[in-house]
Amino acid sequence: MAFIAAFIWCYILWLGLTAGSSGLLWSSEELIAGLLFSAVVAYTTKGIIGEKASRFLNPIKWLEFIVYSIGPLFLGMVKANFHVAWLVITGKIRPGIVRVPVDLENDAQYTILSNSITLTPGTLTIDACPEEKALYVHWIDIPEGLERPENSEPVSGSFEKWARRLGR
Repeated sequence: MAFIAAFIWCYILWLGLTAGSSGLLWSSEELIAGLLFSAVVAYTTKGIIGEKASRFLNPIKWLEFIVYSIGPLFLGMVKANFHVAWLVITGKIRPGIVRVPVDLENDAQYTILSNSITLTPGTLTIDACPEEKALYVHWIDIPEGLERPENSEPVSGSFEKWARRLGR
């Protein structure tokens, strides 16, 4: 199952990245090369994916991830871009590293939340500590009184809720 999930994922990625390089969508050589590369990558990574392979084949998870990417994540990035632009114009920043408590259960959830925070301008995840149930985040402008946030809401908005949902 892990091999099939990795193979399908890699082949779809290959097709997406090579589309339109000839008069047709793909030449026969591109399709064959994609099959070979996808098989090699799938064989190499089947042990990494392991028992969670069904998650990669679930189209509902793909749809949820797309909704998250074009919804909350994109809007959070746009909002943060304007905020960082304002900080650049005014020159008023209060940078620092904050410990952000989180309620996550597995590595996939920590990865999704950490990457979402890092993709958002003005924040950078420095460390994830599952044993402490916390992330350490460099924040370019720590609001007064939020030097020690009680939850992840001030730093990540709704990202933690989405990370829990997508990482199940």
